[in-house]
Amino acid sequence: MRRLVRYVLNWAVLPLLLTCAVLTPLAWADPPPPERPPGERVPALARGWPVGSRPAVLRGWEPPATVYAAGHRGVDLAATPGAPVRAVAAGRVSFAGRVAGRGVVAVALAGTSLRTTYEPVRAEVKAGAEVGAGEVVGTVEGTGSHCPETCVHWGLLDGETYLNPLSLLPPWLLGREPSRLLPVLGVPVPPG
Repeated sequence: MRRLVRYVLNWAVLPLLLTCAVLTPLAWADPPPPERPPGERVPALARGWPVGSRPAVLRGWEPPATVYAAGHRGVDLAATPGAPVRAVAAGRVSFAGRVAGRGVVAVALAGTSLRTTYEPVRAEVKAGAEVGAGEVVGTVEGTGSHCPETCVHWGLLDGETYLNPLSLLPPWLLGREPSRLLPVLGVPVPPG
């Protein structure tokens, strides 16, 4: 009888002890950070436009009503064939190759869940390469664009959610005219 009691206690207590041993370190671990909804807030990470200094936006971002609905999941920027395409922010190239006959480069932005895409682009980088803000990732291809004229389609994703890539640009890059210093009227000039 004692042997039976010992046998039952060993097999009943052993799993309990093992469970405690496994779960105790998990209870001490830091809780995971709260998950933010995709696209909640896009930081102005960009240090410049992907092409040119202030290209014309030929077609803006038009978010689709549903996942598979019609829309424009990026912006089309005027560009000339062979023009350099630059990473707008630092990151790692997550894809560089062809998709449906078009050259595509995607860059996962450092420290975020965001990634930018550029097409049609002849890649000058390989997947896995680290790139800095403003670094050339490719050149504009003259064919394969969906625009009536040559353009670069610039996209932004947070996970699988498409966002407006222009939201990556700081306000001073979105201005239409250069900044100007204006005279301050009524303030005396210090003697000098």
